[in-house]
Amino acid sequence: MLRTKYALLALLLGPLMCVDAGPARAQYKSSSMYGASGLQAPSLSGQAVPATIPQGEMALPRVSVPASAANQFERNPVLSLPDIFGRQWSPSKEVAPEELISERYLRTADDTARKITLKEAIYIAIHNNPALEASELDPIAATESVRQANAAFDPDLTSQLDVSKDVSPVTNAFQAIGSDAFTQKNYDWNFGVTKVSAITNGTFALTFDNNRLLTNSSFSSVNPAYQPTLEASLVQPLLRNFGWNFATINVRLSESAQRSAQWNYGAALNQFVERIGGDYWSVVGSNENLQVAEAALKFNSDLVRVNRISEQVGTLAPIDLQEAQSAAATAEANVYAAEAAVKGSRAQLRQDVMLNPAGTFLPENIEPAEEPNPSIEINDSEEVALEKMVEYSPSLGGLREAIRTALLQVKFQENQTLPQLNLGTQFGVTALSGTAKCVGAFSASPFNNCTAPGSSLKPPDNGTRLPFGGIYGDALNRMLNAQFYNYAGVLTFEMPLDNASAKAALAQARVSYEQARLTYRATLSQSVTAIESGLANLHADFKRAEATKEATFYAEKSLRDEQVRFRVGMATTHDLLQFQSELVTAQGNEVSADIDLENARLALWAAEGTLLQAFNIDFQVQDPRETPWFARF
Repeated sequence: MLRTKYALLALLLGPLMCVDAGPARAQYKSSSMYGASGLQAPSLSGQAVPATIPQGEMALPRVSVPASAANQFERNPVLSLPDIFGRQWSPSKEVAPEELISERYLRTADDTARKITLKEAIYIAIHNNPALEASELDPIAATESVRQANAAFDPDLTSQLDVSKDVSPVTNAFQAIGSDAFTQKNYDWNFGVTKVSAITNGTFALTFDNNRLLTNSSFSSVNPAYQPTLEASLVQPLLRNFGWNFATINVRLSESAQRSAQWNYGAALNQFVERIGGDYWSVVGSNENLQVAEAALKFNSDLVRVNRISEQVGTLAPIDLQEAQSAAATAEANVYAAEAAVKGSRAQLRQDVMLNPAGTFLPENIEPAEEPNPSIEINDSEEVALEKMVEYSPSLGGLREAIRTALLQVKFQENQTLPQLNLGTQFGVTALSGTAKCVGAFSASPFNNCTAPGSSLKPPDNGTRLPFGGIYGDALNRMLNAQFYNYAGVLTFEMPLDNASAKAALAQARVSYEQARLTYRATLSQSVTAIESGLANLHADFKRAEATKEATFYAEKSLRDEQVRFRVGMATTHDLLQFQSELVTAQGNEVSADIDLENARLALWAAEGTLLQAFNIDFQVQDPRETPWFARF
């Protein structure tokens, strides 16, 4: 009878107890069949065959931000004028983006899942993630700041065309003979150009003013009269706002700020890649934990089934069945928790990668194609890791650029403490032409050169005609003779008695420089700590992965041995469940150790600044220097 009981128990528990030789890893193995273009995600329903990933998303991303990246936001200043003018007078209102999202669109989702590697996930995420794209716009906006600083040397063209007429009553009998109204009509066409020198920081101006005056005044000897004037002026600082390369110091400040923006983008990219890696391995770990939980639930469910049969035939105490049922209920709860963890980790990876070739509200799910590989060991010494950190870390690079910016600010503020001594010069020529009239003289004079017409009350008399007859072109020709000219020279000096504002600004700039230097030193110390901790964690997780693998092997072996004892009645259900619980714990520890090891590698590479290089992503800080033609003189 005893043999029959144990034979029946062995027959019922045979499929449950047969855990063959060889360590069973807790790695997740999906039973789905993956195609070339995608797969059916486990635990998902209502899926269709996914489309092929666009080749551009799988390509090596270009993460460096050249100055030309800002060109896409610029428009032709002439060709865009009609469109800009039309928008200014358009009655249509700007529609907020949230108003364009329909309820129908919110219900769309791509329920397919795609099996990709970690590198592919990183590449696709760099192409698609909107948060990273927003960070990439910072150095692009800073590039426009460089161009804006160079715009200070852009020549400024001005023009003025006007006509004015004034008709007023005469105030004396000789003002306008034969009329009770005094009339003047002016025509002006003036042009000018102003240029700040990129070499001396002086302001050069050239103006060309033209005036045509038509009047009925009796005293106007040239009527109508053309009077062009050409003037050149220069205002040159000699102390404040003057110095070697000082004119372009704002440009260099903007260039330094643009490089800092690139370094900040590099740091954000470094953190983003590490986050994608963490998301990826989180999905792998949650899948493996779900596999472990499902295996434990199957074990306990089978044990409940066998114990129920044994209890019904009277060969097993009810307490053994109850203990097995309790363990099965606990295992079922663990499966639910593991499924929730899988869904949460998949959702995080899906939203970060944003693989959405179908253009739906919810993008595709991502199924990892890689498993943890504990055999890969990083043998970087602490000295080598620290050297890489100083050379490649984007956060440290950004802080070094901030120090250079602070030094430029100190130089600028030192210059502002100087007195303001400006030299101003001006030279101009003018001329006159028009219809010259013979104006009667009161007496004979050697300047009489014409006969003034008489009237019924006055006979013809000697008169004078000014030598400015001719047309507008004659006035321009006379300007070349420089017979009529003006010039001026002025030296201005200004300085507050205590110069308190400039001295305070200089002190603040020096404080900012000291802060930048100390911040770099503090961040360097924190980075050293991150390197040392990263190396310690990496080596510990490597040994931990080996140890947990060995622990899983022996836990499986112990469970097999306990199964043999259970078959022959030398072990109880409690003993069997205890060993099975230890195996589940060992498998969970192995999964955790493997995932922690992968994350430790990512963390060390991130601390070194070599994370992008590890995935063949070439990030280089681009030189933002641009020297347009007008900024060369």
